[in-house]
Amino acid sequence: QVHLVESGGGLVQAGASLSLSCAPSGRTFSGYAVTWFRQVPGKEREFVAGISWTGGGAVYADSVKGRFTISRDNARNTVYLQMDNLKPEDAAVYYCAATPRLPAGVVHTTESGNTYWGQGTQVTVSS
Repeated sequence: QVHLVESGGGLVQAGASLSLSCAPSGRTFSGYAVTWFRQVPGKEREFVAGISWTGGGAVYADSVKGRFTISRDNARNTVYLQMDNLKPEDAAVYYCAATPRLPAGVVHTTESGNTYWGQGTQVTVSS
C-alpha cells in the first residue's frame, strides 16, 4: 500500500498560480507513474495531467494544456503540478495517483487505471 499526500491547494483569484505537490509517505516514488485528477461535486473525477516513472511522457487534458505543468523531482521524491493562469472552472479537489510497473513513457489517464490515491487538496479560484 502506498499512502500519497497532496499539498499546496488554496484560494486564489483568477489568473493567479498555484503549485501542488504529491509525495508518498514512507517510501520512494521511484518506478511509479504519477497522475493528477480533479473532481467537483456531482461530477466524475477527471484526468488533468500525468508523468511517467522516467519523467518523460507528460500528458495533459486539453483544458489545461499550456497552463499546467507536471514535473517530478526524484531527489525530493515529489511530483509537482504547476498551475498558471487559473480559471474559475479549475476549482476542484485535486487528487494525485500513482501506479507502479508501467512501461517507460506510459501514463494511465483513466481513474480505473491508477492504483494508489491521495486524499485530495482543495483548489478554489475566485473570479
